[in-house]
Amino acid sequence: MRLNELLNALDGNAGAEIPPGLAGVDVVGLTADSRQVQPGFLFFAIAGTKLDGAQFVGQAIENGAAGILCTAEMRARVSCELGDVPLIVDENPRRALSLMASTFYSARPDTIVAVTGTNGKSSVASFLRQIWEHAGRKAASMGTLGIEASGAKPYKAELGHTTPDPVAIHEHLSGLHRAGVTHLALESSSHGLDQFRLDGVAPDVAAMTTLTRDHFDYHEDFADYVSAKLRLFNTVMERGGRAVLNADADYFDQFESVCWGHQHDVITVGRSGQDIKVVSIHALSDGQQARIEIAGKPIEFKLPLVGTFQVTNALVAAGCAIAAGDSVEIVTEALGHLQGVAGRLELVGKKEKDVPIYVDYAHTPDALTAVLTSVRAHVDGRLLLVFGCGGDRDRGKRPAMGAIAQANADMVYVTDDNPRTEDSASIRAEILAQAPGAIEIADRREAIGAAIDEAVSGDVVLIAGKGHETGQIIGDEVMEFDDAKVARSSIGMPGAAL
Repeated sequence: MRLNELLNALDGNAGAEIPPGLAGVDVVGLTADSRQVQPGFLFFAIAGTKLDGAQFVGQAIENGAAGILCTAEMRARVSCELGDVPLIVDENPRRALSLMASTFYSARPDTIVAVTGTNGKSSVASFLRQIWEHAGRKAASMGTLGIEASGAKPYKAELGHTTPDPVAIHEHLSGLHRAGVTHLALESSSHGLDQFRLDGVAPDVAAMTTLTRDHFDYHEDFADYVSAKLRLFNTVMERGGRAVLNADADYFDQFESVCWGHQHDVITVGRSGQDIKVVSIHALSDGQQARIEIAGKPIEFKLPLVGTFQVTNALVAAGCAIAAGDSVEIVTEALGHLQGVAGRLELVGKKEKDVPIYVDYAHTPDALTAVLTSVRAHVDGRLLLVFGCGGDRDRGKRPAMGAIAQANADMVYVTDDNPRTEDSASIRAEILAQAPGAIEIADRREAIGAAIDEAVSGDVVLIAGKGHETGQIIGDEVMEFDDAKVARSSIGMPGAAL
């Protein structure tokens, strides 16, 4: 693609300084990683938290870069290395990369729905894909669990992040289009929104699930976290789009105000929802019976999943499908056929006949509260919880989660969960400070085994924190570890971890 075609993506981006005479330069790829530069690539020098992209301009040129894009501040530092390689100056290289990637990989599914929130993104994206599949759409979901698609050709991929880098995003959008996918549900993390990775995607529908404490190791404060999430509605989605909001979530009023200010059509969901209203939820042994109203019309359905929050997730997905053009009848019919998402309150086995063992990704105070209170409705005996907190992450949530565990579970086992480079005993001590009745077992495999051994008829075992993850991060190494497989091994199920 000619460079001038890519530069057109920066129209209206006031910080761009584009040198003359570049129309004839051919660009064959885009990257912010100098190691990936090949002859004909455009290299974006981006300032990161640890490394400065300006340091790698020389390597990019040596590898054959056709052009360099950087900030005005970087220009003085890199000009001596340029030679005949053209330089483009833009004050937001991250956003420029996203906008150019959307032009470079212009093909995409016809309908894109972007989902953000602290908890529930993966479930909503998966449920929406399943609703579309039930309606006969060629659909896909992209996020924490990778890419799952039902297009004309198989398309499946693992992703390094919930929201991958912008080049990968648009390359996958193009690949999904080629595979016959017409409808995509896309998870949108606060990191990805804050770092402009989704700029240029221009979703047709944007959704918000919940908003509570998370990623305080990255965001300056809660206001910064909220601001990142709001970018989906005030910047990434074009004015006059369609929004689906959980009306029961904290900061709902702020999100709704932003949506009205940008002339979005808004669908509100939840017990306080005006468009899709939860009337009642009744726990069953194998799911939940829900009564709702859609546009005032009463509807009743059975959701074959445990956890009241999953009803909200399912209805946010339903709102997204309706906002994207599917009929209420088709959407509500699909709700009774939804399957759970790996590691999201997943029933991984039973000890004997009536001791279910669940694995869940809950790793924030709000998520742990939600999963514990949801499971409680299905417990005849005791609720046994195994959990820990990650190292090199937000320390403030550790005592809070200890207090939540102490208040909502009958027996608590505090163990390790991705300690990374921190001292694991110190992490556990911070949790135990507010959970004095908990049992401390450092080895996660032993903790899971101890909880399952303790459980008797009528009890429920919940293993929280890692969900779908298949590794335990200790120091700089990732050791193979899967909560579900370890739990199955403890009860002698096939396919368990040894």
